Amino acid sequence: MFTGIIEAVGTITTLNNLGDNYRLVVDVDKLDMSDVKLGDSIATSGVCLTVVDLTSTSYSADVSAETIKYTGFADYKVGHKVNLEKAMRADSRFGGHIVSGHVDGVGKVERINEHSNYVEVWVKAPDDLAKYIAHKGSITVDGVSLTVNEVKGSSFMLWLIPHTLKETVFGGYRPGTQVNLEVDVVARYLERLLMGDKAKDAKESSDISMSLLAEHGYLK
Repeated sequence: MFTGIIEAVGTITTLNNLGDNYRLVVDVDKLDMSDVKLGDSIATSGVCLTVVDLTSTSYSADVSAETIKYTGFADYKVGHKVNLEKAMRADSRFGGHIVSGHVDGVGKVERINEHSNYVEVWVKAPDDLAKYIAHKGSITVDGVSLTVNEVKGSSFMLWLIPHTLKETVFGGYRPGTQVNLEVDVVARYLERLLMGDKAKDAKESSDISMSLLAEHGYLK
C-alpha cells in the first residue's frame, strides 16, 4: 500500500525485452535505499513493482506484458523520468490517500494553464473511469495523490503548486502527455456493495445508475 506522496524522481536507465515481460532498472536519485530489500514494493509512476535486484542507487523490476498494455509503460524509454514511492510503513504518517499501485487506465493531459502561484492541468480519463472521479475527491496521477478540483464529463482538473511541480515528473507535462490513473478504491468498493446480490452474477463491474443510487437511499 502507498499514500501517493512522492519521495523522489527516478530515471529509467535500462529497459530490456525478455519476451513475456520487461526488465527495467531505475536510478533512484535521492530515494533512501538503506531499508529496501529484495521483494519489497516500489510505486513507479503509480505502478506497484517488486524489487528483484538492487544497489544503493538503483533497483531492478520485472514488468509484465499485461502491465505494459494497460499503463503508460508502453511508451517509456531509457531516460524516462518516474515518480517513486516506497511502500508505506505501519507507523508512518498517512499524508495522501489509500493508493494500491494498481493502475486503472491511462489518461492524457489535455491542456495546461499557468497562473501566478499554481498550474491548472486538465486530464482526459478513459470514459469507463469517469463514474469514479468526483469533484473534491481523490485520484492518483502517475503515483501522486491529488484532489480533483473540477470535473467535466470524463475530463478533470488539477491544481499543481510549485512544490509538487518541482518534486515530481509533473514539471515535464505537456498537452498529449499520457499519465497513469488510479481511482479512489473506496468508490470501487462502494460500487460492488451497491450491487448487492447482483454482484455474484456480474461478469465485470457495472455502472452505478441513478436508479440504483435511489434504491439504496442515496437520492431523494
